[in-house]
Amino acid sequence: MRYTKISMTDVIIAGAGAAGLMTAITAARRGLSVTVLEPNGKTGKKLRITGKGRCNVTNDSAPQEFLQKVCTNARFLKSSLYAFPPEAVKVFFEEAGVPLKTERGERVFPVSDNANDIADTLERMAQSAGVRFVRERLADIRTESGHVSAAVTDRDEYPCRAVVLCTGGLSYPATGSTGDGYRIASKLGHAIVPTRASLVPLEAETDCARMQGLSLRNVGLQGLSLKNVEAAIYAGRKELYRDFGEMLFTHFGVSGPLVLSASAHLPEKVSSCRLEIDLKPGLTAEKLDERLLRDFSENINRDFTNALDALLPQKLIPVVIERSGIPARLKVNSIRREQRLALRDTIKRFAIRLTACRPVEEAIVTAGGVDVREVNPRTMESKIVSGLYFAGEILDLDACTGGYNLQIAWSTGYAAGRAIPEKEITE
Repeated sequence: MRYTKISMTDVIIAGAGAAGLMTAITAARRGLSVTVLEPNGKTGKKLRITGKGRCNVTNDSAPQEFLQKVCTNARFLKSSLYAFPPEAVKVFFEEAGVPLKTERGERVFPVSDNANDIADTLERMAQSAGVRFVRERLADIRTESGHVSAAVTDRDEYPCRAVVLCTGGLSYPATGSTGDGYRIASKLGHAIVPTRASLVPLEAETDCARMQGLSLRNVGLQGLSLKNVEAAIYAGRKELYRDFGEMLFTHFGVSGPLVLSASAHLPEKVSSCRLEIDLKPGLTAEKLDERLLRDFSENINRDFTNALDALLPQKLIPVVIERSGIPARLKVNSIRREQRLALRDTIKRFAIRLTACRPVEEAIVTAGGVDVREVNPRTMESKIVSGLYFAGEILDLDACTGGYNLQIAWSTGYAAGRAIPEKEITE
């Protein structure tokens, strides 16, 4: 990335992430002079590690379906999403020479499975459009008569007509997401909705396996991956979330795509919630009971502990047996109906008491941020300071995992880049 010193410019964008680069390209293609402030040595540093380095570019769903996966302020996102929907994002990258593919769950990835292809393409497009990059960090924004007049960095001050804050949230701080944007926006009069981790692994009580107080690590569940399971989050009797997919047991609790999406729906008091896993969602309770009867008939003279190999992962069997209340060494032919039904219910509702989210630094995205009630949803311009715009994770917008959050960055960035006036409006 080439960096240059600048003088007067139309637009200064703070942050060369997904939202910042989309804003820069959109504005520059309209003929505006655009400068991006990025203290990192590379553009798109967080973008390059998303999707485990594959980059889940978007989710190939219609806008009305997409909005159902937005956890916070979906109504605010509606205008920008319809203006630049997933289909338009696909065309944008494919016309730029990045072939895409759609996988299960309508998740869109580059055919190369390489996130660098997305980030490098955005940087190339920005430079081709005339965008300038300056390796400095935005420290403050000057205003005159309620309008942006200059961007102040840690080294200099640059006059401009507009500033777009695309500084991200608090997740993955090593990529540059340090919360600077919240401080700057707050200083200019914007309310900041308290931030928290979203799309983050969850911690669970150490005795959730109910094996004499042993931790998940000690009962052998650490590293166990479950596929094709259904999970639900409850606060008391109230169901907060339910979905189908994959998850993983860790030394601290649970993780994986299913858990990450579930985390976006948790209340502030996580310890009031429990996770219930249906280990066999493809079978109704009645069909599962029939399956147990069939498996038991094939193992009728064996110990109970040796009768579940065909039904459950090996690591999970001791825990399920403990929870069912059936003695592990009881002969299968001695298991009573009520014991079998207890086993069935354990498999259908494998409960884990949650205790906390992992730190926001480990989250994929940050929930909370600039209060969207103070931002124009069509233009992303501040309702408080003329010439101040926002895009991406700095806004109080977050969604489920599966390409939705990157689409939020593309749509809001496009809206901001398209809305900045071509010349200063004078009264």
